[in-house]
Amino acid sequence: MSREAVIDRAAAHFDDGGYLEDLGRRVAIPTESQIFEQRRDAMDSYMAEMRQTLEAMGYDCEVMDNPSPKAGPLMVAVRHEGDDLPTVLTYGHGDVTHGQKGEWEEDRDPWSLTIVGDRVYGRGTADNKGQHSINLAALRCCIEERGSLGFNSKVMIETGEESGSPGLRDFAQLHRDKLAADVLIGSDGPRLQPDRPTLFMGTRGSVAFDVVVDLRDTGHHSGNWGGLISSASILLTQALATVTDKRGQIRIPEWRPEASLTNSVRMALADIEVDGGKDGPEIEPDWGEESLSPAERVFAWNSFDILAMITGDPERPQNAVPPKARARCQLRTVVGTDVEDIVPALERHFEREGFPQVTVIRADRGIMMPTRLDPAHPLVQWAAASLAETSGKKTAVIPNLGGSLPNDVFTDVIGVPTLWVPHSYASCSQHAPNEHALKTILREGLCMMTGLFWDVGDGKMPKVAGQ
Repeated sequence: MSREAVIDRAAAHFDDGGYLEDLGRRVAIPTESQIFEQRRDAMDSYMAEMRQTLEAMGYDCEVMDNPSPKAGPLMVAVRHEGDDLPTVLTYGHGDVTHGQKGEWEEDRDPWSLTIVGDRVYGRGTADNKGQHSINLAALRCCIEERGSLGFNSKVMIETGEESGSPGLRDFAQLHRDKLAADVLIGSDGPRLQPDRPTLFMGTRGSVAFDVVVDLRDTGHHSGNWGGLISSASILLTQALATVTDKRGQIRIPEWRPEASLTNSVRMALADIEVDGGKDGPEIEPDWGEESLSPAERVFAWNSFDILAMITGDPERPQNAVPPKARARCQLRTVVGTDVEDIVPALERHFEREGFPQVTVIRADRGIMMPTRLDPAHPLVQWAAASLAETSGKKTAVIPNLGGSLPNDVFTDVIGVPTLWVPHSYASCSQHAPNEHALKTILREGLCMMTGLFWDVGDGKMPKVAGQ
């Protein structure tokens, strides 16, 4: 019974096909949360799969209804080993995006595992069934090797993350005591580079809003009225062009988080290279905040984008001055941004720029708040060292993921520090046809998580304030 032995056990579990067999059963359940009403039975089936797995590991499982009618059930599983032991909360989401059957290369089935070389294809292999399956397998390896975990473990599985986690915050508030823990250790998102273990401690937030120009009820002939009446499409594009400069640098002072770029954040990002792998896009050195490194731009700064825009009928253009135009926009935010002031700040900006015809409407979807644990925190240093010990590689430590997760539910509602160890990579095609995970990352991830949980059970995890 040793750290080396339990990691060997984890490697053998992957090599003998046990992990991929578990993952295959889970991928086969079509838990598309965007069509939740059609997938209610699938959500229930996934919870049954989780219950069977966790009860066999000595967990008490409870599946509960979602406070929101827009998403499926949630599960809380608890293995309590001692009142004097630390408690680790683990999270995963069993829902996935649309399967897009028929759009995958070689007509692959999104609901079946297909292994081609190092790639494991299937919807959910990267986001997020493959990732929380690693963590559950790592916990099982520790139990089998030691006979116990050596700590208390709580597992929460939701089925609505791909739809913005409806009801998750309310659920956490209702069951805060049940979910109380000393730390969350979870897995989602991509590694910084395919071959480098990564640790992040929060996420950028996300706020979506519509920028709208609504001038009149109908269009008018562009030959008779062009040059006489204003064009909604021209006003919209001119207004949006004032939000950034030509290289995408944000021009709204309230959206520029200078105070958030602390020395500890800069130091953590100093040796970080952003690399999506051979299939990833090439970073453009002349795009984004000029004074920042690529890592600082994506992990320590806000970014604005226009996700979609429409005016007239693009498929059947008419010779008419457009009366209306609309764009769906998004601001990705880091800690230090006043989220409540994002829309008002944009309204003030348009007023200063002379666009009284432009209105801003907050999108009808949830806001994801930015979160971050300081890279100098003892928990971060401990976790990074554990991952490095197992992998033999220096861990990439980033303050927060560039994307978004409902991490604020854990930090703000449940009140726990968060550590995330991703088991995917940036070019995994998540949310698209051909989603896949890499066997090399999955195997290494299983070994690293087993080592990390083993170290918790050995009493090596630092105590946090209030513990």
